[in-house]
Amino acid sequence: MFVSDFRKEFYELVQSQRVLLFVASDVDALCACKILQALFQCDHVQYTLVPVSGWQELETAFLEHKEQIKLLIKQDDDLEVPAYDDIFRDEEEEDEEHSGNDSDGSEPSEKRTRLEEEIVQQTMKRRQRREWEARRRDILFDYEQYEYHGTSSAMVMFDLAWMMSKDLNDMLWWAIVGLTDQWVQDKITQMKYVTDVGILQRHVSRHNHRNEDEENTLSVDCTRISFEYDLRLVLYQHWSLHDSLCNTSYTAARFKLWSVHGQKRLQEFLADMGLPLKQVKQKFQSMDISLKENLREMIEESANKFGMKDMRVQTFSIHFGFKHKFLASDVVFATMSLMESPEKDSSGTDHFIQALDSLSRSNLDKLYLGLELAKKQLRAIQQTIASCLCTNLVISQGPFLYCSLMEGTPDVMLFSKPASLSLLSKHLLKSFVCSTKNRRCKLLPLVMAAPLSTEQGTVTVVGIPPETDGSDRKNFFGRAFEKAAESTSSRTLHNHFDLSVIELKAEDRSKFLDALVSLLS
Repeated sequence: MFVSDFRKEFYELVQSQRVLLFVASDVDALCACKILQALFQCDHVQYTLVPVSGWQELETAFLEHKEQIKLLIKQDDDLEVPAYDDIFRDEEEEDEEHSGNDSDGSEPSEKRTRLEEEIVQQTMKRRQRREWEARRRDILFDYEQYEYHGTSSAMVMFDLAWMMSKDLNDMLWWAIVGLTDQWVQDKITQMKYVTDVGILQRHVSRHNHRNEDEENTLSVDCTRISFEYDLRLVLYQHWSLHDSLCNTSYTAARFKLWSVHGQKRLQEFLADMGLPLKQVKQKFQSMDISLKENLREMIEESANKFGMKDMRVQTFSIHFGFKHKFLASDVVFATMSLMESPEKDSSGTDHFIQALDSLSRSNLDKLYLGLELAKKQLRAIQQTIASCLCTNLVISQGPFLYCSLMEGTPDVMLFSKPASLSLLSKHLLKSFVCSTKNRRCKLLPLVMAAPLSTEQGTVTVVGIPPETDGSDRKNFFGRAFEKAAESTSSRTLHNHFDLSVIELKAEDRSKFLDALVSLLS
């Protein structure tokens, strides 16, 4: 069912019931879950939490509990959802078309006139129906052809808490992390991100204004959220500035750090800022305070000279007392890394619980563990990108670019996970666009494959839309993958909630790609 009023049509209905909560394995879903958990705790609502990584797990869990399920709600994307009248027709209208008038004893001339009028009327109705059906097909094709994301689920849940006057600072932070997850993974446009940041900024001012008044200063261990224009550098406050510059997609792509010339440009950039290498290569927290004071301005000024105009972004940070400070993007990377940890000893559910726990301020040790895993993941991404570009693994297949990671590639098991492979693919496409001189290739989407299971002979395939300034972040690969698999009888598994990620038998890869080329040409 579609829900427009979350308070009346959702929360008030489940408030008196025991709730079964299915949660997907992505950061935004975890944040929405945390907000709902806090609301349920507040209203003493009993619930069972079931993590689901794909459609198969969702179906299994649903069938297991279906006897107890009375209401199933899925939040749909709030963009361009077709109107009811454009998709559905009432049965009464159809019955009217087929109902004819029985003999009523009228004069033959009157009957003939009425019959002619009915024929004209029915002809008009049939024409209108054909037009409606054609329009319906076009609307559904446009709606189903692309995959795109609407408002963050965590923001929707926070809005619900706010409407019920139960919103807390912790809930606000989870909503911020949910939105930042969409931005980090390029799921929404820059305009949508800035608009939603503006909405959350007003809530941040409302919840945290007391901190500015010395008389009303909160206690040391309290949470404090602030809005700021910060550097577009990953984890730089928990890493060295040099490592952050080398492993941030934005700077690595523009400096072309996989080449000797790119490394030289990085040295020139650091020299332009006047920062000693000794300071840049040590932990950010250990840098001289005098350098850290004006660091943002220094980096932004030098970045402009090197053609990086978007070095600072609108974001939020959180302070837990005086010691712990995190940017929203830090938490996103840490939580994502915990969820897709390559450790073989733990199950997917263990990783899910660990990632969920890391969002609580009482589990900062898990958040710091996530940050360390995130550093390894980001290093692995940049090393793989350098390897792919230096060995020309990214090739043009005509309507799209294609890259395949070979068995035995370092960190290949990490990239068998959907979110990690998607992140690698997006960063690789950005770097490729910066490195190629072929104008046509700059406008092409990317299809990337990585080994999934050697025993079963399967690979994970992901499709990424073109990297353009005006990109609306709509992904057409979900439907294209379905049709290519269908036309070639390729053995695929469309199990992920993200339709542009599939599992494919390695033996069927060549015929699948051939079908995809002819389909998109």
